Amino acid sequence: MQDTFLASARRVINIETQAIADLEGRLNDDFVQACTQLYTCRGKVVVCGMGKSGHIGNKIAATLASTGTPSFFMHPGEANHGDLGMLGKEDVLLAISNSGETAELVNLLPVVKRLNVPIIAMTNNRQSSLGQHADVMLDISVAEEACSLGLAPTSSTTATLVMGDALAIALLDARGFTSDDFALSHPGGSLGRKLLLKVNDIMLKAPDLPLVPYTATITEALLEISSKGLGMTGIVDDSGLLAGVFTDGDLRRVLDSKADIHTTGIAEVMTHNGKTIGADELAVEALNTMEACSITALMVVDDKRRPIGAFNMHMLLKAGVL
Repeated sequence: MQDTFLASARRVINIETQAIADLEGRLNDDFVQACTQLYTCRGKVVVCGMGKSGHIGNKIAATLASTGTPSFFMHPGEANHGDLGMLGKEDVLLAISNSGETAELVNLLPVVKRLNVPIIAMTNNRQSSLGQHADVMLDISVAEEACSLGLAPTSSTTATLVMGDALAIALLDARGFTSDDFALSHPGGSLGRKLLLKVNDIMLKAPDLPLVPYTATITEALLEISSKGLGMTGIVDDSGLLAGVFTDGDLRRVLDSKADIHTTGIAEVMTHNGKTIGADELAVEALNTMEACSITALMVVDDKRRPIGAFNMHMLLKAGVL
């Protein structure tokens, strides 16, 4: 039984891999026209499909929307009963039907043509009703379905999905869509947090900021570290500028040296001119700095090197940056 499962899985993967590979030969003027139509669309890209094509269409619409091409999915069954009002005259219809004869979709086409809305078809049959009505047709035909019965949409839906991704990413590249743009459409996700969250959003500020004067002893610095719970403290000079930092790691080195923590000044054992970062820097940049320097906490300073905040790796983790 185990061999049967594996043989079936390998057969599916091989068939669908070939179906995807076959798409490359169809990237021709039709694909360029489709991209041009979508790129110059002044309204929305309305994706429409029934059944499995509808499920794939939903994903294509979501991918387009999240990569800089405003888009939404319209169910053809509901469109036949009023939802066609979603379609505006400046929109483009991306219609998906493997056969090109899906009744619920074909019924919409005459009305769409009357609205003078361009139709981009994704189908396997140029002579089908959908193929004939379309302004541009993208060929998503496959040699065979991966289903051993040849019935369940498998290779065809995979090919459709990949063609949709090809459209979305071609448009993304053409628009010069950046990671910052992507983050703006994903503010709730971990990627959005990584790309949008700034140091100022997560850092500790006064009065929770761990700081001691240049004249403090090691003991006084340890009390500050313990009370603020950051695993470090900043040391400031008489002008209030950051002179150095003292961390848990520094403490271990002090103890190894047998120094008297009650009498030794913090200025003698602190790390001078340690790594710092600005409040307006991205939190992910702070993470990169900490990993590169093998440190677990950072002081935040202004342009005059006055300490205005601090944070550690745990705070980055809590904020979802890690």
